[in-house]
Amino acid sequence: MERIEPGLASNTRPRLSVGRIEGAMAHISAEFRDTPQFLAENISEKLGCRIIVKVETANPIRSFKARGAQTLVSRLDQVSHLVCVTAGNFGQGMAYAARSRGLRLTAFAKSDANRSKISRISALGADVSLVEGDLDKVYVAAKAFADRCGALFVEDGRELAIAEGAGTIGVELMRWQEPIDAIVVPVGDGALLSGIGTYVKHTSANTRLIGVCARGAPAMERSWRTGRVQTHVPDTIADGIAIQTPFAESVTELLHVADDFLLVEEATIGTAMRLAFLELGVLLEPAGAVGLAAIIAHQAVFRGKTVAVILSGGNPSEEQLRQIVA
Repeated sequence: MERIEPGLASNTRPRLSVGRIEGAMAHISAEFRDTPQFLAENISEKLGCRIIVKVETANPIRSFKARGAQTLVSRLDQVSHLVCVTAGNFGQGMAYAARSRGLRLTAFAKSDANRSKISRISALGADVSLVEGDLDKVYVAAKAFADRCGALFVEDGRELAIAEGAGTIGVELMRWQEPIDAIVVPVGDGALLSGIGTYVKHTSANTRLIGVCARGAPAMERSWRTGRVQTHVPDTIADGIAIQTPFAESVTELLHVADDFLLVEEATIGTAMRLAFLELGVLLEPAGAVGLAAIIAHQAVFRGKTVAVILSGGNPSEEQLRQIVA
C-alpha cells in the first residue's frame, strides 16, 4: 500500500476543528474523560522544572486511544464492520468503542505484536488477524480484507475524528490554574499531538508543543523536519510509537502545531518507566513513557518552566514489566 506522498506544504489549511474537539467531549464516556492531572512534586524537584503529569492509563484499556475511537464511531452512519491496523492500544480503543455500538471490528497486527495487548483486543470482542512482516505488509493485508468485505478501513493518523477525540486531552489541560509553558507528547502516527496541538494553539498560543519519538523510530520526526514523508524501519522497545512511514496528512497537521521534536534513547525510556513507577505509582509501557524520558534527557530545555507531559499508555509486555521492577 503506497503511503508516501512527498512535497507536503505547511501553508495548507488545517483540517482539524477546535469546535469539533470541544464537541467530542460529549461522545467520550466518563471512564476516559477528566483523567488525573497533577503537579508531580518529587519528579519536578529531580528534573528542575514544574512537571504536570496527565495520566491516561487509569481507564479500562490503559491508554488514551478510546477518546479518538469513541469520537469516530459516534460520527459513523450505516456502518457495521470496521477494520484497523494496530500495535495494540489503538485496537483496544477501537474494540471498546465498536462493542459499545454493536459494531464488528477486525484488527490487523504484526505477528510479533505485544501479546498481552492482542489478547485484550480479542477479549473486547474483536477479531484479530496477525500478519508476518513489517507494518507496510500489515496495511496491505488489512486494506485488501476491508475491500473484500466491504468494511470501513479506519487508519489512525488519517481520521480527523480520531485526532479530534485525542484533542480533548488539550481541553482538559487548558483548565490548569496557571499558564503551561510546554506540553510534551509521545508521537506515533501523530493524532495525539495534532489533536492536542490544534486546541492548545487556539487557546494558549504561547504554549510550546513538543513531540517525542524514540531514536530507533524517528520517521515522524524526520518527516516533520524535512516537510516530506520519510520512511525508517523502526527498532525500539516503544512498540506503540514504532511508525515506519507516517501518513502525509498527519505530517501536514503537525507542521501547523508542533514547535519542536525530541528523540530519546532506549535506556532513557527505561529510566522514565522506573521513575514513573517509583515516584507516581504509575505503570507505563515504553511508548507511554517517552514524554517523561524527553524531559530527563533534555533538562536544559525545560529548566524552570511549567511543563505538562502526557503519560499515554500503560500496557507493557511481560518482558518490559520485568525491566521496570528489576
